[in-house]
This record gives sequence, C-alpha cells and structure tokens, in this order.
Amino acid sequence: MTEGSLSPLPGAPELWGGVECTVNRVGDEYFEQTARSGHQERLSDFDLFKELGVRALRHGVLWEKVAPDGLVTADWSWADASLARSRELGMRPIVGLLHHGSGPYSTSLLDPDFAEKLGDYAYAVARRYPWVTDYTPINEPLTTARFSGLYGHWYPHAQDDQTFLTALLNQCRAIVLAMRAIREINPAARLIQTDDLGKTFSTPKLAYQAEFDNERRWLSYDLLCGRVHSQHALWQYLRNRGVSDTELEWFQENSCPPDIIGINHYLGGQRFLDEHLQRYPRSTHGGNGRHRYADVLALRVLLDGAAEPDQLLSEAWERYKLPVAVTECHNGCTREEQLRWFVEVWRAAVLACRLGANVVAVTAWSLLGAFDWDCLVTSNKGRYEPGVYDIRSPMPRPTALTSVISELAEGDEPQHPLLDVPGWWRRSQRFLYGFALDSDGALVQVRHESVVSKFSFARPILITGAGGTLALEFARVCEHRGIAFRCLSRSQCDIADVAAVRSALDTLRPWATINAAGYSQIDDAESDRSRCFRDNTRGAAVLAAECAHAGIQLLTFSSDMVFSGHLGRPYMESDAVDPLNCYGRSQAHAEELVIEAMPSALIVRSGVFFGADDAEDRLSLALRRLAANDLVPAVSDVKTCPSYLPDLVNVSLDLLIDREAGIWHLANVGETSWAELVAKAAVAVKVSTRSLIPCSIAELHLPARRPTRSALTSERGILMPALDDALTRYAAKLALFVERDSAAA
Repeated sequence: MTEGSLSPLPGAPELWGGVECTVNRVGDEYFEQTARSGHQERLSDFDLFKELGVRALRHGVLWEKVAPDGLVTADWSWADASLARSRELGMRPIVGLLHHGSGPYSTSLLDPDFAEKLGDYAYAVARRYPWVTDYTPINEPLTTARFSGLYGHWYPHAQDDQTFLTALLNQCRAIVLAMRAIREINPAARLIQTDDLGKTFSTPKLAYQAEFDNERRWLSYDLLCGRVHSQHALWQYLRNRGVSDTELEWFQENSCPPDIIGINHYLGGQRFLDEHLQRYPRSTHGGNGRHRYADVLALRVLLDGAAEPDQLLSEAWERYKLPVAVTECHNGCTREEQLRWFVEVWRAAVLACRLGANVVAVTAWSLLGAFDWDCLVTSNKGRYEPGVYDIRSPMPRPTALTSVISELAEGDEPQHPLLDVPGWWRRSQRFLYGFALDSDGALVQVRHESVVSKFSFARPILITGAGGTLALEFARVCEHRGIAFRCLSRSQCDIADVAAVRSALDTLRPWATINAAGYSQIDDAESDRSRCFRDNTRGAAVLAAECAHAGIQLLTFSSDMVFSGHLGRPYMESDAVDPLNCYGRSQAHAEELVIEAMPSALIVRSGVFFGADDAEDRLSLALRRLAANDLVPAVSDVKTCPSYLPDLVNVSLDLLIDREAGIWHLANVGETSWAELVAKAAVAVKVSTRSLIPCSIAELHLPARRPTRSALTSERGILMPALDDALTRYAAKLALFVERDSAAA
C-alpha cells in the first residue's frame, strides 16, 4: 500500500444509500438507532437522499419495531409512510427485516423456531408491500452471530463456538425461509445479502488461525449458496462443534444464493495476529486456547498495508460469480477522512469492474450518522458520529460528503483539495506501536513524516497568528488529521495590511484561511484601543475582503464578550450583540465587517479557551499554582461556557470543510463560573483546592467590565461535547504532560 491516491477512473457504479437502523439487544434492553437519530419522525429525510442521487435505499422494516408483540398488534404506520415516500421519489427500497437484532422478546437467535417466525413476518411484509422487489432479511448474519455468540457483546452474550454456530445457522435458515415466503407474493424478489468482509493476517506461527478466519468470513454466503459439504474447508470444524449432517444438508437441498453479494467493508475489519505480546498494549491481548496473541488492526502494523478494497470485491466476485455491491461504506472519523475513504472505495469499485468483476453499487452508509458504535452499541453513551448528514442541528445538516458523493454519482471526479492528501491508512502516522512489519515479518522502525513536507504539493490551509495558542492548536490538529497547512506569524503576514495579505494568498494559494491572529488581552484593551481594533477588527475585515476576492474560504473567531450578559439565558447566534468592553466591541464590529465583505465566511464565537497543547493556557496555569499551594483567586459570580481547545479546533475545522457560513457558537455544553471550573479540573487531576479563593468579579477591580452571564448555546446545532466530558479528557492529557516532565527530569 503506497502513500497516495488512486488515479481517477472513468465510469461509476450506482449510488445506494442507507440509514443506520440497528436494533440490537443487550440484556433486556433494546438499542434503536433510528429513534435516536430522529429519522422515524422525518419523512423529509427521503427528499434529502433523493437530492443526493441515491438510486436504491437500504430501508429497515424491522421485526422488533413493527411487531414486538406479534403480527396481530403490528404497527405499520412508519413503514407505510416511509416506503410510500421512497416509492414516490423513485428510490428503490432494499427492505431489511433484522439489523443486528435477535427478534422480539418472544424469540432469540437460539430459538429453534426463530427461522419460521421470521418467515411469517417476512410473508406479512411482502403481502403488505407486494411491489417491493429487493430484500435483506437479515443484515450481517455472520457478524451478528460472532458478536452475540462468540464475543458476548449482544444478546444472548455467549462466548463459545456452539452458540455462535447455532445463531449463524438459525439466521441463515431464516433468510432462506424469509425469501421463500416473500417469493410466494413476489416471485421476482431479489436477495441482497450483506456481511462484513474483513481479512486476517498473521505471523507464520499463527497462519493456521488467519487461514481459519479467512475461511469463516465466507460462511454465511457459503451456507446460502449450498456450498457447505464434506469437501468444504470448515466441514470438520462444524461437525466437531456439534452441527449435524442433517443441518448442513438442509442448506444444500434448500440453497438460496444471493442475487447480489453485499460487502460491508470497514477499515477496522482487517486484523493482524501476533504472538509477540510485548509489542502491544495489554488491551489487545487474547488467544484461541492454543496460543496467546495480540489482535490488532492490520493497517497499524503491516508496512505494505492490508488488502485493498478492489481486491476484496474481486475476491467475492471470483468466489461466487454473482453481482457484488458495497452495501456499507462509512468511516467513523474526521470529515476529511470520511471524504477520502468514500472516494477511495468508489474508485476501488470502478477499478474492480475494469478488472472484470461485476460491481453494481456503492452504498453511502450511515446517511444520518450513528450512535455508540465506538463501544459496539453495548451501552447508551450518547456518542454520535456524523454521516453524510449531521443530525445535531434542528434538521439534518449536509456535510462536505454530500457534494463529493453527488459528484461521484453523476460520474464526475471530485476536486476537493483535501483529497490531495491520502487517508491516515496510507500515511506513516498509522503505525501506532513505533514499528512496522515488512513482507518477511522483519521489524522496521518507522519515522513520521509531516504533512507539510510529505505533501508539499497539496493546496494548504493558511493559518495566521503563528506562535499563538489558537494557531498552535490548529497546526497540531491539521498535522494529526492530514490537512496540509502553512502558518504565518505577524511579521510574515500582518493581517491588517492589505498588501501583505494579498501577497500571502497569491504565494501560498490556500483553499481556506483560518484567522487565528488577534488581540486577546481584555483588560489591556481598555487603554490600548487602537491596537485592539486594528488587530481584531481591521485585520479580520482585510482578510474577509481579500479571501472573497480570491475565492478562498475563511474561518475567523469571535467570543462571548460581544454580549452584555443581561439576557438572563445562554446566548444564541441570532441574539443582538451588546458588548460591555473595548475587546467585545472590537469583535462585534469585526463580525459586522466580515459578513458585509464576505457573506460566505464562517465566524465562530467561543468561550474562554482551556486545554492548550503546551499546557500554558489559563486553566493549566491555575492548576500549577494550586499544586504549588499558591493562592488562586477565582471569580465565582460570572457564568460562562468554556471551550476545550481541541474540541473547538476540531469542530471548527469540520464546519469549515462543510462550507458552513455565518456565525456559529462553539462552547462545551455546561455553564460554569471560573471558580467552579478550576475546582472541577483540580479534582479531576487530583490537585488540592485548599488555596483556591472564590471571589466576586468586583473584588478584582479589573479595568474591563465583564458580562455576568455570557454562556453560549446554539440554535444551529449542538456540536461540542459536554463540559464534564471535556474536563475528563483534559485531565488525562494533563497527566501525560506531568508524566513526560517527570521522565525528562
């Protein structure tokens, strides 16, 4: 695997779409994705999908939701309305009946009558919607069986081969009976069978386990195709684990080959097994009863990378000679990596076609994002990852993926500058453990190459204010995210100087500019008004005018100081500004001038920063003073919403990439006073608060007036995590600084 993008290829498969609709069971609790995304309350979502260019939509009509207490009391209301809307719009539904589920309470994956019960439900669905042609009765039966019967994540939470195989055979039998029932109503119905298609690599010692895993990944398809007979590679394994000849012969006699093989492919699906446990964290350690080994993401270790997406598609085609589709394409990562992954998979599908495979579609999965897949949906943590749309706004908000996917669907080649740099899985930073393994298994020391030097040809983001806290954090995050950038200091580019700004833009040709420069001393501004307005107001206005003229995106910053605090509630973007001090007035005026010069500019208002990478921010300094038993006065009667700097920068970048415009409020969710924030942070990092002195703002006799309540909220979307969550991550980060400094000492 080389560091670089695949060459653009002509032609395009069909664009399919899908909403994450998992209903999985953990203990006696069901986790429903569409309830959490709000999709089941919004028929208007289907209009968005149609505008995207979706030709076919994976559409859940899930057993647990429609008929939890049986068909007599089934509630078809959402299925009726949503399928009708999809039909009106000309989007072909691919109806799913179970999605990582085990059915209603009255059954389970181990129920001997599970298959017949699903068959009855499938018949009811087909009878109600006889015009539906495409079905996926059960999504990823092999994966669901592994997670439920082998790994214990989902109900019935077993961890043995027998339960795994019972769950798998029950699901595959249910697929056969479901399609038989459906075809009684619609003989032309097609089976589009999905499963995850990972691949396992290993050291020579563990080659036997990798070989087994790589045979097992095909098992659901092989069963449905009637290919599991005495010559099958896993026949003896199945027989030794208690599966009878009769059970296996049933699939040969009742084969139900898919009309389309659906491949759900994720970066995390390719694994590497290594018996050298000392090389890896304890959390990766496991085994098979015969050997202990680490099980890690192959891309994190193998120098030449793992199997390319086109290779996996071609493998499926060569094995079955049936049409193939990518039925899930999603990357739960930052926006630019989502763009890179989708484009790469699309190009891989085109390449596989050129090499002879019949790849009919690529599916934009998780159109509305997903919840809690970072913990495999084993608990309700509320952790959301956006998809093609972000549902944290009042209505689903299009992300940068929408334009790129639409271009691909129309047969065009996307030109987004972020595609100039390959995804993390193709960059040197993918090697987490400080080494790589070459094709001979030899250890190779790896050296991280910076994005700026390695991809100097890529159009960058220009970051002004180099050396400042905000600019430093943007540079760090851009490097981590593989976004080419250039930082310029005031001496290199005075943003209030038209000629200097124009020269910088002409020389660097950035696709976007981030204004991280400016005057930030609130109290000093009262006696240094001219400099404050020059840096904050004129500088922002000049950047806006020059970026508008050059067709370059702009992100600039403001703060909660544009408000007086008299509103009596947290401020939203549309609330009138009413600053109390010179600093706030300079920012309020800057906002006005920027919007006038460049309506497409993005202006982010935030609270006070904390969590700088160099631990030199105001909160970190206060904690150091507490640790030294120095007295720390902290205001207790002024309420605000702070902004954890890594969150602020990452979310701002996502909005910039999404081409959002106008004013956005980005502050971590949760009002607090400075005294409360310092106290909470001290507890988190285990520092005594004995020397913390809560006081009123009046006691400090500060030159600049402050609003007593300048907390921010948003009417456009709550994108920032909760303050308590941010403090937890901040404390962990600060602990690393302490550990590093101790080691250096």
